[in-house]
Amino acid sequence: MISIHKEGIIFLGYTLVIILLLVIFSYFLLSRLICIFLSIFFIFFYLFLIFFFRNPKRNFLYKIHEKNYNQEIIVSPADGKILNIQKIFENEFLKKNCMCISIFMSPFNVHVNRFPVSGKIVYVKYHPGKYIIAWLPKASSYNEHTTTVVKTSKGNKILFRQIAGFLARRIVLYAKKNTIVKKGDELGFIKFGSRVDIFLPLNSIILVKKGEKVTGGETIISTVPS
Repeated sequence: MISIHKEGIIFLGYTLVIILLLVIFSYFLLSRLICIFLSIFFIFFYLFLIFFFRNPKRNFLYKIHEKNYNQEIIVSPADGKILNIQKIFENEFLKKNCMCISIFMSPFNVHVNRFPVSGKIVYVKYHPGKYIIAWLPKASSYNEHTTTVVKTSKGNKILFRQIAGFLARRIVLYAKKNTIVKKGDELGFIKFGSRVDIFLPLNSIILVKKGEKVTGGETIISTVPS
């Protein structure tokens, strides 16, 4: 049975009511053939929405590797495909050069975002903005986005951003400043296609490559030597 994320329950309920009303009215106003076609379309559309809001269980196998205390393990904060890996200056909070890994989520990916590390949240900020295509480099600055920074027990400050895309019109963020979070816990949810950027120290060992598919909370994308 498919588990539905809490962000989708109310949305799916309202959508179902609207679809039923449209189908009922169509039977009075349109021909029978068109009504049948619309009914089939609505059924497939609603099944896609159920698929989009799915929330599958995850196995956090990376915990086995954390017995090696000489490194910090960073897991993917989102499902999707590695869009880019580059050295970039982070000018909002860290104020230094970092390795940035960008992950693009299509409408077919699970859209639950997860904390890539454990630690204390030291910074949270929401930025309103535009809705240009998420894979464009300028989307990180111009689009609606959130910024969260977690300070780990090893003293590393890991910054990550949820970035809205062309279809995404709502970013949900659960992070609250000064709270303690665990790696793999839910960070938030972005609706209908988007991107997540994660900024790592320059000495990080990157374990993924451009174009690779990753799974939120499971795929180890990097390690940071202590």
